[in-house]
Amino acid sequence: MAGVLHFDDVSLTRDGSAILSDITWQVSSEQRWVVLGPNGAGKTTLLQLASSLLHPSSGSATVLDERLGSSDVFELRPRIGFASTALARRIPQDERVLDVVMTSAHAVTGRWNESYDEVDVRRAQRVLREWRLDSFEDRRFGSLSDGEQKRVQIARAIMTDPELLLLDEPAASLDLGAREELLQLLGAYASSTESPAMVMVTHHVEEIPAGFTHALLLTDGRITASGPLDEVITSSALTSAFGLELVVQRDGDRFTARAA
Repeated sequence: MAGVLHFDDVSLTRDGSAILSDITWQVSSEQRWVVLGPNGAGKTTLLQLASSLLHPSSGSATVLDERLGSSDVFELRPRIGFASTALARRIPQDERVLDVVMTSAHAVTGRWNESYDEVDVRRAQRVLREWRLDSFEDRRFGSLSDGEQKRVQIARAIMTDPELLLLDEPAASLDLGAREELLQLLGAYASSTESPAMVMVTHHVEEIPAGFTHALLLTDGRITASGPLDEVITSSALTSAFGLELVVQRDGDRFTARAA
């Protein structure tokens, strides 16, 4: 299995406060990771490090064989797909859905003077079909529902065939139907051997799609548990991470959690 992420004793400090501390973590190309933890645990910051948007204050962070701080991040970032609410805010509301997806080929949001080949158009259309968005091709991004916008963000993230896909709370704010449709699509994508390594941040075990293999729990910027899904998504591990006695149950490929 090829290495995708390798964090060795990584810490990140901002304004004198430790956001992440002593993070040692490895992700290989065949793994699909979910990251959970309380608000303020450092989950999004961990993704920003993995995307090369941030560099560690100490320790060593290697992404796709490139060590952060000694590599050209502008060459690295196109190899990473990243979908987040922060990115969605930069997408013009009047942008056509097809262009929202296609502009990822130039790593821009908002079509301007850049040119695209027919292969780019066909690729964007194929990705939209795969994510059940082909009928939205000419719609404006701002006219879509939250669930539709989330799927467009993911389609944009995978448009360039990334070697690493990062998803920051892709199911946040969705209603039950939209969440389940998204998790169904994510589960099918994660289960494919042709898909890249994936890391997804979420707040809820109910949002872990089928096909995910590993989990990492963060509390106060530190790892409290890490490893195969069945060994980490347990009552005892989540109780420790969230500071509340929790009962975790599994039904097939899905999890639920409630207070004891």
